[in-house]
Amino acid sequence: MFEGTFLSLLPPIIAIVLALITKEVYSSLFIGILCGGLLYSGFSFSGTVTHVLNDGIIASLADAYNVGILIFLVVLGSMVMLMDRAGGSAAFGRWAASHIKTKFGAMMATMVLGILIFIDDYFNCLTVGSVMRPVTDKHKIPRSKLAYLIDATAAPICIIAPVSSWAAAVSGFVEGANGLELFVRAIPYNFYAFLSIVMIITISKMNFDYGPMALSDRSEPKEDNITEKNIPLAGTANPNPPVSAKGKVIHLVFPIIVLIICSVIGLVYSGGIFEGASFIQAFSDADASVGLSIGSLIALIITIIFYLATKVLNFNECMSSIPEGFKSMVPAILILTFAWSLKAMTDSLGAREYVAGIVAGFADKPAIMSLLPAIVFIIGALLAFSTGTSWGTFGVLIPIVVNVFGGNLSNELMIIAISACMAGAVCGDHCSPISDTTIMASAGAECDHIEHVSTQLPYALTVAGVSVVCYIFSGFIRNWIVCLPLSIAIMVGALVVLKLVLGKKQA
Repeated sequence: MFEGTFLSLLPPIIAIVLALITKEVYSSLFIGILCGGLLYSGFSFSGTVTHVLNDGIIASLADAYNVGILIFLVVLGSMVMLMDRAGGSAAFGRWAASHIKTKFGAMMATMVLGILIFIDDYFNCLTVGSVMRPVTDKHKIPRSKLAYLIDATAAPICIIAPVSSWAAAVSGFVEGANGLELFVRAIPYNFYAFLSIVMIITISKMNFDYGPMALSDRSEPKEDNITEKNIPLAGTANPNPPVSAKGKVIHLVFPIIVLIICSVIGLVYSGGIFEGASFIQAFSDADASVGLSIGSLIALIITIIFYLATKVLNFNECMSSIPEGFKSMVPAILILTFAWSLKAMTDSLGAREYVAGIVAGFADKPAIMSLLPAIVFIIGALLAFSTGTSWGTFGVLIPIVVNVFGGNLSNELMIIAISACMAGAVCGDHCSPISDTTIMASAGAECDHIEHVSTQLPYALTVAGVSVVCYIFSGFIRNWIVCLPLSIAIMVGALVVLKLVLGKKQA
């Protein structure tokens, strides 16, 4: 009855609005799931219960891809706990204190690390958070700001990295054209990704924050970076575990390097590199869930052996860190489970088909073809924001855009529209409180999830607004050599104006 209509978007809208109003994410997500079940069953009690449990929560947890991501999450939690207990994080904090002297330097170091870890957004969020948290804490950078820095260099970086799980996903959604070639050609037009980096550099250099982030920055106590409101999402059962006095920087750096190497090997292994596929082809065919699970498990084993060999931890201490790491990720796992279940509700109501029909309708009007990139960006952002998934948005919009242009790679407007689809999906994913990447960023920074969402939203919307303008003129100019520098200039100019206008109010 409600399938394929605007009401198919009602469950995520309700969940998002409730989360922002109540600042409580668990009940908000569950109410959204319940709303989806009611609409699907026609308000039947038994039908609602069956759909919510069997088709929603149980199906989400039974999905092999989702289980792989949960395994990856748990293993990373265990590795972070091991690095903390081995004293690696503390040693890195001491090293950073002598080398990173300023707040600006700490934020730039966080951004650079986020850019370097471009393989996968999940891996990016948790690794950057665990490494840079002691450094940003020392320089009194709020956890909400750290979460924003992590989030803005996770999906936005992955979507412009040809060797990443995201490139593989996008390539897989393209039929009738060379997916990897299309992805590479679309990179210079991905304004949201590039402008997110420009945003970080500019506001850091100007020492300027606005919106809820400015209030968070000024409310931070001098003696501690964590407020009562800023309770960690991934809080551990034992908040002050015993830390080895033998820890050195190598006890943090070595596990991370091993994790990166093993994750890359795991990804290309899942793509068939040992069965004769080329490296690029293996990455295109990689299963991120399988590859990251395998890579992280191997990295965990190597890390334990390394700690035992260097006698920084004994066997019992290593083993006790594993369940503690699991416990630290339980809140993130619960939110992810509810977010996946909510996505299942919107899928069952035909939300993707409803949005696909809207896009196809726009494409049938030749008079607005030059505006199609901007339209696709806005629709992609709204769809990803409502469903909390970039990849699901790719799967809906990219085939439509390719079909509109007949898969003609010589048509520059198609390349721009594909890039707008990817940028819009990342934008919506970046803003959405039910996005798994947003949840991971909160977990990595150990920041309250709703605080992270509310503080970063004005920043993401600023970049989104500038991106829309850029896609409007790029639809007519159709030359990235002109459009990309122009977009950067507009972004910097917009932030300078914001500082002039809002800076006086904050003074």
